Amino acid sequence: MNDPFPPSTWERRFERAAEIVPYITLAASLALSLASPDRPEGEIPRTFALTALALAWLLGTRPLLPAAVRRRRLTVTVHFAGVLATAGLLGLHDPAFVIYCISGFFLAANFAPSKWTFAAVAATSVVLYGTTLDWTQATPQLILFHLAIVVVQTVAIGGGHIAGIRIEDRQRKYRKAVSDLQTAMKENADLHAQLLTQAHQAGILDERQRMAREIHDTLAQGLTGIITQLRAAQRVEDSGTHLELALDLAQDSLTEARRSVAALQPHQLEDAHLPEAMTTLARNWTETTGVDLHVEVTGDRVPLSPAIEVTLFRVAQEALANVAKHAGATRAGLTLSYTGAVVLLDIRDDGTGIDNPGSDNPGGGFGLSSMRQRLRGVGGTLEVESTPGEGTAVSATVPALQGNPR
Repeated sequence: MNDPFPPSTWERRFERAAEIVPYITLAASLALSLASPDRPEGEIPRTFALTALALAWLLGTRPLLPAAVRRRRLTVTVHFAGVLATAGLLGLHDPAFVIYCISGFFLAANFAPSKWTFAAVAATSVVLYGTTLDWTQATPQLILFHLAIVVVQTVAIGGGHIAGIRIEDRQRKYRKAVSDLQTAMKENADLHAQLLTQAHQAGILDERQRMAREIHDTLAQGLTGIITQLRAAQRVEDSGTHLELALDLAQDSLTEARRSVAALQPHQLEDAHLPEAMTTLARNWTETTGVDLHVEVTGDRVPLSPAIEVTLFRVAQEALANVAKHAGATRAGLTLSYTGAVVLLDIRDDGTGIDNPGSDNPGGGFGLSSMRQRLRGVGGTLEVESTPGEGTAVSATVPALQGNPR
């Protein structure tokens, strides 16, 4: 699996340097030792032998091992100890190999971040200065001076290794946080686009349902009334009254169609509140159907929100249309009750009733479904009670959200 946050350029460069520095320092030390003019010739084979030992250790305990084995803490420790031991032997053999001993500072980074980093740096410093110090002429002051250098180097180099690792860890976490944030932003953008699409589709569906309700509650009912009056006109010689009513219904239907398209309230509510609009609706309905309709308003009348008034008016309009089309009633009643927290609308008739009052379309029409959708839109409910042959009662309940008085 690929690392999503690979080492930085600095990390990769330092790792490569730590791998090749021992070879470079060993070669430089050997060259410097062989170039020394006062070197006895008999020591050259020994120099080559010790250098070969150091090279064999470098190769045998690092690059020739599998990668998984090289990363183990035991392998790192053994490799470091061997490098430091061969560096000490070479340093005691020839001070020129003190350069090779410097590679221990680089290898100490393999222990970071831990206390062993300081131990590795301290060990390297001790070997470095221990092989170059002439112990036969060493004084306490000189030893203390070298110990002070060892302490300073240990703190400075070891702390530098650990600080570098900590900085890289923070940068790695920062890169991960940035990557996570970018992923989250992309996901949020996709989700936002999806929500916009869903909202657009929901808006289209709501608008279709609204137009379906408006057409059903206005145009369909108006056209039904026009057809009723025209059929009545065909059956009598004096058809003027029926034609006049048909003309009035056609004009009202045209007005309602325009208002539905513009999403405006019924014209009965333009200059009047709900009780007056209900009275006008009842009077027109009685004139059209010939069925006696009793209207009653109870409770303290308050101006309601336009949305509430339009909903109750449309529900009453639809319920009365159902009475006219399906009930075969001789009497009907409409009661509007203001009870404080809610407003109740009850419409009853003495008609034939319906078989399944709990269904949205007991007669295969759109009426009850339309009423329920309208009422749900303003937080209201609808209940229908009916017994075949004993009439139907439709009850609508809405919250009494008040509006501005006209």
